[in-house]
Amino acid sequence: MSLTTFQVPAPRSSMLIRRRIATYFIGGVDRIPGLVDALGCLVHDLSLDVRDGVRESTMTCAVLIAEDEIEPLLDRLRTLDAVVSSELL
Repeated sequence: MSLTTFQVPAPRSSMLIRRRIATYFIGGVDRIPGLVDALGCLVHDLSLDVRDGVRESTMTCAVLIAEDEIEPLLDRLRTLDAVVSSELL
């Protein structure tokens, strides 16, 4: 009689990685709360560049996020009315 064993890999938790994101938006400071809410993850080093007389403003930040959540995050940001573009740096 032989004994058969099966190894089932344990589910792996997604490892969080730090990524830098740049988001270009219009609408000035009034749009900042919506942008930050849309991030929905742990944010580090948030920087905003909003200048009077310049059409587009910039938000750059480092986020701690799982690898498979990066594209959905960028897509979520891109769907906001104020966002011109959002990309990894």
